[in-house]
Amino acid sequence: MKLDVTKFDGKKSGSVDLDDAIFGLEPRKDILHRMVRYQLAKRQQGTHQVQERGDVSKTTKRIGNQKGGGTARHGNGSVSQFRGGGKAHGPRSRSHAHDLPKKVRALALKHALSAKVKSEELIIVDEAALKAGKTSDLVKVLEKMGVTNGLIVGGSELDANLSKAARNVKNLDVLPSQGANVYDILRRHTLVLSKEAVADLEARLK
Repeated sequence: MKLDVTKFDGKKSGSVDLDDAIFGLEPRKDILHRMVRYQLAKRQQGTHQVQERGDVSKTTKRIGNQKGGGTARHGNGSVSQFRGGGKAHGPRSRSHAHDLPKKVRALALKHALSAKVKSEELIIVDEAALKAGKTSDLVKVLEKMGVTNGLIVGGSELDANLSKAARNVKNLDVLPSQGANVYDILRRHTLVLSKEAVADLEARLK
């Protein structure tokens, strides 16, 4: 398929051929959902932890008599029933990550790119670069392209001026081509790819 290429000043700059095997698929929500869950689970720190019975230092002397007290037979002060005792079945430090086949992850990225094409939320630019690192200049560029909530994917190395200008722009992310991922593509309304990013993604997913 062919898509028009524009410059940051809004002028047309020819067209580009997109690989139908990457940008022309019928998006599958189940694959996208699996990939988003995989990314978010892997992102969790998993550092939540409480002190359990074996982690607290309390008396191990029998509390009260074995019989005749009229209460339960407690033999340790570290149980969860007592003040200062350990938490029963509390969260422990662990990794929330789970496995997802590499082929499924690659397929999910193809479906995410295809979803943006199908919903007409993909813009191809000649080059993702600014002459000066001014936020006001970038805001004007985004207004010309009609982008209010978007992700800009540049080449293998991000333009320093673009990265600097994008810091103070709300609802805008900037990534190099190797950092393009399903979650960041789907969480923004408009996807802006440079021609170099298109070439890098096609080489990565073929």
